Amino acid sequence: MPDIEKRAIPLGIRRELPEGHWRERLDQVVETLREMSSQTDPQAMVRAYAARMDVLMPTDGMIAVSRRDVSPPWYRITRSTLWTEEINPWLHPDRLPVLDRGLLKELLYGDVPRVINYLDVSSNDPAFEHFKGYRSLAALPLYDGGVALNMVILLQKAAGAYDEEQLPELVWRTGLFGRATHNLVLKQQAQQAFEEVDRELRLVESIQRSLLPSELPKIGNLDLAAYYQTSHRAGGDYYDFFPLPDGTWGILIADVSGHGTPAAVMMAITHSIAHTQPGPPTPPSRMLNYLNEKLSSLYTGNSGSFVTAFYGIFNPKTRELRYASAGHNPPRLKSCIDGTMASLDGVGGLPMGVTAEETYEDTARVLRPGDQIVFYTDGITEAHNPQRQMFGVERLDAALEQCTFAAKPLIDAVLEALEKFVDGQPADDDRTLLVAKVL
Repeated sequence: MPDIEKRAIPLGIRRELPEGHWRERLDQVVETLREMSSQTDPQAMVRAYAARMDVLMPTDGMIAVSRRDVSPPWYRITRSTLWTEEINPWLHPDRLPVLDRGLLKELLYGDVPRVINYLDVSSNDPAFEHFKGYRSLAALPLYDGGVALNMVILLQKAAGAYDEEQLPELVWRTGLFGRATHNLVLKQQAQQAFEEVDRELRLVESIQRSLLPSELPKIGNLDLAAYYQTSHRAGGDYYDFFPLPDGTWGILIADVSGHGTPAAVMMAITHSIAHTQPGPPTPPSRMLNYLNEKLSSLYTGNSGSFVTAFYGIFNPKTRELRYASAGHNPPRLKSCIDGTMASLDGVGGLPMGVTAEETYEDTARVLRPGDQIVFYTDGITEAHNPQRQMFGVERLDAALEQCTFAAKPLIDAVLEALEKFVDGQPADDDRTLLVAKVL
């Protein structure tokens, strides 16, 4: 080794290894990196790193300071070899000393690396006890956002212990470790935030599910089955049934624009309005007019949200379905008498929540035994396969081919065709199916 390299090795910074033992040093570095990468707790990571560095770069003492979450000139001492009790600075910042002057303040707010080889700290310095007995110091900043928010101060009892030629290596090594530790802290915080949000979303999901019928009603001359899947934890699809005084039944399916929690909130609002309408929700146009007026005037005016809906009233005695639509996908109607397919699209209008002036009209259709009605949201027909093709209405119609099926097997047939088509592609919209088989 050339003489200049020998002189550049600082006293007390690392243990002497014979020439040719670079592999031993490399093994130590690799072991250190492996251990650091396996850590999940920042405090444990700092402890393990300190133990490793004590072998690679022995020091007599250490102080760590931080100016995170405090205003100049304040700072915290976060670690010190003077302490006999370990304090976790992330969990207990309130237990850390807070100072506003002295050499530590000068070093930290100086924002640059420094070596002091003949240390002489005044006894008036608020951190004097941490420096007592040491004659050499190396201040290593840990930058975040271009500013030294943290700093590690290495201490040696001997004067002249640090060679400034070695300062660049110390700075980048310490800085990289500081960045790794900070990233681990951020990862831990992100995980905690995710778990909190996840708990809240599970609660939202539970509340939303409770707004849907817990079981399907028994309606004369009608066999019912339903399927409901959200693309996120919570969604904006909605279906409901309303028993009416004259023995008829209201059947509602709706789809809130957007996805996730915002859509779920609007879905809950729609449910609440539908169930607080004064008087029975009949005729269908009256229900949609009421929903639209309340949504437009109170909830969707500034949000850009809207709600599509199809609402029908079924008379079990006459098998008549009277209905109105607010921009919703027309239900598919298959006649098992002649095999024809049709859409219940005799009426239509803007989605609810667009304008309070919109009004809806009714129309009626008498159903026949064997007829199959599929109410659905666009998450069904607009489901994509890996080639970004849509499932579409034609494939939905093809899945309704079996007229001998009851409502539940019909839904199973649609879902089987849908799953085969999407070929594992995850749902990017809520999917709701409501099948009614006329008896």
